[in-house]
Amino acid sequence: QVQLVESGGDSVQAGGSLRLSCTASGHRYSSNCMAWFRQAPGKEREGVAAIISSEGGTYYADAVKGRFTISQDNAKNILYLQMNSLKPEDTGMYSCAAAHGISCINTKVVGAPVEYDYNYWGQGTQVTVSS
Repeated sequence: QVQLVESGGDSVQAGGSLRLSCTASGHRYSSNCMAWFRQAPGKEREGVAAIISSEGGTYYADAVKGRFTISQDNAKNILYLQMNSLKPEDTGMYSCAAAHGISCINTKVVGAPVEYDYNYWGQGTQVTVSS
């Protein structure tokens, strides 16, 4: 079983920055595909950013391109999301996710994280951006 624990959520003013972290653990944990999703109140969960280790590729939702950066420290099993120039519409519960398999084909085709690709989920960390 894989455990994912997020941290770093906070309340910030528009234009501010935050860095989210997701620490992964578990028996023989290893995931080629990891991602961040977010869910705003009353809205469906949406993919924010994904990273595929085997190819070094990153994928972003259009709404966050140029502002958010996903990265990982493989030695420490930590996934990061650097968020700059935050906007009120970035408010939501941010969750990290990991894929069981080595392929995130839907994420690659769409160009942004697709829920179907991911098997393990964290509880989330709240980000609130005020205007």
